[in-house]
Amino acid sequence: MASTRRYLSSLGLPERDLGELPASAKRFPDGAQFRVEIPSVEGPEPLRAVLGAAKEHDIRVHRISQGSGMMLLTDAEIAEMVALGREHDVEVCLFVGPRASWDTGVQVTAASGGVAAGVLRGADQLVYGIEDVVRGCELGVRSVLVGDIGQLWVLGRMQRTGDLPPDLEFKASISFPTANPATARLLEDLGITTINLPTDLSLAQVAAIRRAVDVPLDVYVEGADDFGGVVRYYEVPDLVRIAAPVHLKFTVRNAPGLYPSGGHLGELAVATARERVRRAAIGLAMLDRYYREAVASP
Repeated sequence: MASTRRYLSSLGLPERDLGELPASAKRFPDGAQFRVEIPSVEGPEPLRAVLGAAKEHDIRVHRISQGSGMMLLTDAEIAEMVALGREHDVEVCLFVGPRASWDTGVQVTAASGGVAAGVLRGADQLVYGIEDVVRGCELGVRSVLVGDIGQLWVLGRMQRTGDLPPDLEFKASISFPTANPATARLLEDLGITTINLPTDLSLAQVAAIRRAVDVPLDVYVEGADDFGGVVRYYEVPDLVRIAAPVHLKFTVRNAPGLYPSGGHLGELAVATARERVRRAAIGLAMLDRYYREAVASP
């Protein structure tokens, strides 16, 4: 394997998973090592619940993300979420709408087809997905979740030609999935500005990906059951140390799915939003206990 390892090294990629868990010297632009993200915030009311719970638990939430897609939010709801984000200095990241999970295909539901959940199937779906981004940008959205590599390529070209805002952030969905350094580098080269990692990567695997890219990594401290349900609170100090700059993400196990969300799941969306913030407070308390010098964005 020596020649293959040498070739990966020549590309600037690590030759192996970094079991020694080296500390990352990379940082957010403000010098911070970590930020907090609350995922699956499906509308204005869950967002208000997150903001209220963050105040109650005295923690800073830097980003919220949504999973059902912008197409299932009204213009007024999107505008309200954007306004709340600006008011409280919270990044609002909304997912692209139609994708394989809600499409007519069956592969995504098959035992081996789950990784295809975020792709756009066919030219029409690609058009729909791009239209979702254009609409969101017109309503003030400046951060979108992308799960299809072809769409990412098109969106990057649209941004370079001025057809999308220059400050638009592209967040790679967990559906990609980005499980090795080369894939992470490819996404970075295509314009991704923050990368969701699979929930089950080891610390050594995360460290290897960190060495390959400079963009922030998004890591689930607790994952939903339909993504494996990992619970890794005691690893929070190491995750911050080796993966910086990193968004620590907190969802909850043993909770019903929310996608696609709507008024029929309103109470559940609000309740789980508040509980995710409580879980974040637990994770940050763990970080304070074992790695007090860790630096968060203000």
